[in-house]
Amino acid sequence: MKIEFKPVDEFIGWQKAESFVKDLIRFHGIKSILEIGAGANPTILPEFIKTNKLDYVISDVDLNELNKADDIYRKIILDLSKPNQTVEKRFDLIFSRMTGEHISDGRKFHENIYNILNEGGISFHCFSTLYAFPFSANRLLPDFLSEIFLRKIAPRNKYQHAKFKAYYDWCCGPSKKMIKRYEQIGFEIIEYVGYFGHNYYQKLPFLNRLENAKSKLLLKLKLPYLTAYAYVLLKKPTVSNTVPGLS
Repeated sequence: MKIEFKPVDEFIGWQKAESFVKDLIRFHGIKSILEIGAGANPTILPEFIKTNKLDYVISDVDLNELNKADDIYRKIILDLSKPNQTVEKRFDLIFSRMTGEHISDGRKFHENIYNILNEGGISFHCFSTLYAFPFSANRLLPDFLSEIFLRKIAPRNKYQHAKFKAYYDWCCGPSKKMIKRYEQIGFEIIEYVGYFGHNYYQKLPFLNRLENAKSKLLLKLKLPYLTAYAYVLLKKPTVSNTVPGLS
């Protein structure tokens, strides 16, 4: 198990996500993939899917979001935060990118993923974490106020990058409590990385300097509850065919 802390500039949830997932696919020989919450912006582009003959499925809870994506992707409506969610097959890799914070029941979400992974399958998720100030505000403020706040400090294309309600359930850095939660489901933790700092104060130079100074201090202290982002890389163990006591 690798536990690390890094600065936000190294976070793999944005531009670095595609190359990271491609490396996972190559290294583990993955052929069947479910991207959760892909909506309008799947991580892996069609050319790589065709070249590597991947069975690549994208899911979302919102059909309108799925309809924005290229038709090369197989699309399903799926909410893995709900009980008794089933799909027609199992997958070698199930992952999400900046979706975990929008999951209302983190335990059920990861239990459902565990159940639809192949043995030896990989589960990978990158997400924002609750106790950074912008995300605590996003969690506590009414939706209309958090929408105004977001437009002011981080404007974006609302069609391709719509804003959804955030819960931050199970969204924390690599604390002992979170590690135990994943292990109780049955996962092996391969990597769990927390990132300090965020870029929401770029239009406010004074606050931005304070945030950068705070992040450098937190990197030394390595406090998992004060991360702003994290990713976790999990594996569903392969069941041994060996009978205990026999050789």
